Amino acid sequence: MEPRLFVATKAFVMHSGKILIVRESDAYADGTNAGKYDLIGGRLNPGERLEEALRREVKEETGLNVEIGSPFFADESIPRPVVRGEEWQVVKIYFPCKSRSDQVTLSGDHNECLWIDPREYLSVRLIENLYPAFSAYLKTQTHS
Repeated sequence: MEPRLFVATKAFVMHSGKILIVRESDAYADGTNAGKYDLIGGRLNPGERLEEALRREVKEETGLNVEIGSPFFADESIPRPVVRGEEWQVVKIYFPCKSRSDQVTLSGDHNECLWIDPREYLSVRLIENLYPAFSAYLKTQTHS
């Protein structure tokens, strides 16, 4: 059976030099990484623009309004997640975002949030397939 293809946007939400990460809850119906930290983001709805999807996801998952920059990295989830017996191919596009606030209101999909120094991403229980995105993010910061 062919995998289901999704496009997702992911946000490196920055506030006061820190990046927002959220811990996946057991209650997240489409989750495959309960207890691990992720970036804010999610799948596009048909016809939705990338920035619209990201703005919607950030607002739904955190209550934050963000300023969205240009995408800096793209990849796909490896290994591919299996959700309700179905293999998903998730192509992810990463955007730097700025928030004027650090006051987060989490959705039920997540049960904790942290603001971390992006250089310390290896010290938290992050979903491993995010490591290349953090590495790419750090490279953009040294050249900006």
